[in-house]
Amino acid sequence: MDLKRLGWVIVVLVSISLVCHPTSVTAGDIVHDDDSAPKKPGCANDFVLVKVQTWVNGIENEEYVGVGARFGTTIVSKEKNANQVKLTLSDPRDCCSMPKNKYAGDVIMVDRGHCKFTVKANIAESAKASAVLIINNQKELYKMVCDPDETDLDIHIPAVMLPQDAGASLEKMLMNSSSVSVQLYSPKRPLVDVAEVFLWLMAVGTILCASYWSAWSAREAAIEQDKLLKDAEDEIPNTKPINGTGVVDINTASAVLFVVVASCFLVMLYKLMSYWFVEILVILFCIGGIEGLQTCLVALLSRWFKRASESYIKVPFFGAISYLTLAVSPFCVAFAVVWAYYRKASFAWIGQDILGIALIITVLQIVHVPNLKVGTVLLGCAFMYDIFWVFVSKKLFHESVMIVVARGDKSGEDGIPMLLKIPRMFDPWGGYSIIGFGDILLPGLVIAFSLRYDWLANKSLRAGYFLWAMFAYGLGLLITYVALNLMDGHGQPALLYIVPFTLGTFLTLGKKRGDLKVLWRRGEPERPCPHFHLQHSHELTEEK
Repeated sequence: MDLKRLGWVIVVLVSISLVCHPTSVTAGDIVHDDDSAPKKPGCANDFVLVKVQTWVNGIENEEYVGVGARFGTTIVSKEKNANQVKLTLSDPRDCCSMPKNKYAGDVIMVDRGHCKFTVKANIAESAKASAVLIINNQKELYKMVCDPDETDLDIHIPAVMLPQDAGASLEKMLMNSSSVSVQLYSPKRPLVDVAEVFLWLMAVGTILCASYWSAWSAREAAIEQDKLLKDAEDEIPNTKPINGTGVVDINTASAVLFVVVASCFLVMLYKLMSYWFVEILVILFCIGGIEGLQTCLVALLSRWFKRASESYIKVPFFGAISYLTLAVSPFCVAFAVVWAYYRKASFAWIGQDILGIALIITVLQIVHVPNLKVGTVLLGCAFMYDIFWVFVSKKLFHESVMIVVARGDKSGEDGIPMLLKIPRMFDPWGGYSIIGFGDILLPGLVIAFSLRYDWLANKSLRAGYFLWAMFAYGLGLLITYVALNLMDGHGQPALLYIVPFTLGTFLTLGKKRGDLKVLWRRGEPERPCPHFHLQHSHELTEEK
């Protein structure tokens, strides 16, 4: 492999290792419970997002998203059960003292002020308001909880907090219109969204395609080597068998170093996350995507355009390039540039997934795990890396570093591009179901190794290891999504579930079938040397 391509692989591997957990990303993710705000009687509501739909003079207008309080009545989940109620500005604005007038069932909008949230809600209820919208003094939302010593918690109206910019818009509506009404409801997410099913199929299908391509290339290389050995009757090569052209084998040290470098890069991203830094990641992703898409297209088209794929021209800096590669490259560059330009559009996820899948397949074709020992070290380190940066990092950084980086917080962007993503189709809150490249590529390295071994050992699908490793990966990813839904949308480290299933299945089967020693050390079955048989037969003939 030339230095340019090796450098590209290193950049890609560092980049794809950043994100290793599937989760739902949206501007209005469900606000979760936390231990810092314990429940107690009268203050035991779950934190939920609330839609605030507005009407101005009877015409439907903007919709805002707020968060419900720990106290007060729960908000209806279905839009058809929510009443359209007049919105009124509180007087006094902070609602920390009894208002001058009764509100007769109106929803009142109040400033955050200096008194307790429960005080505002109690006063609003006393003034006959049907609900209270509390406008935060910041752009972010805030969880409204109760103090440990509070006792006046018999509140029978809902309380919702809205961000500062939403409050400014609502106040402008009230000043410029004769009538403003609102509707409050908190729709629930479906237990399983179709997007998660398609994402599961994408991940499994990507590994499936990459594994077969990798195994086919390894088998072709083995056949070619056998031909060379048969032709060499007088000279035994002293080199070890090759895996194929341009293949990089990972060793144990590089597997450990890989995770260490990825951790350092993740912390750097977390500390330096900004708009311009995400732009650099977009450029790196485009470079990797162009190379990946080009490699996949050339491999596919070479079957129909064999002459073009075998004819080369020398290009400055790049060296010898086939005519087919030269013809495909402009399309790949244009595709990546168009995606980068429109990456914030609603349809941009399609281009991102195409580039991402091509990138993963190409890396799995280029980078190989030579044996199960290296695969175990790599996945073992990735397993600990995933758990540490999703869960343990909260103790050190007061937030999950990996989730913050994946969402692209503080960057003004909708997450980093090293993800496969699909819009949540039946989710009232919208957003995307996502999976990090690392959750596909790292287990994919071991699964592709299993198919290469099966083919070289002439094992059937059922008697081999690939089918069971593939099944274990699919089951591990499925359980990840089950855990994601059970945890009410909390980001889950996928490798926490995938690694034990995939690696455990492989190791258990290898031990049971007696192949573990060969899998662990050699990584390929014993193959008779054709030249040895030719030489041995020649010696026997001379003896006779």
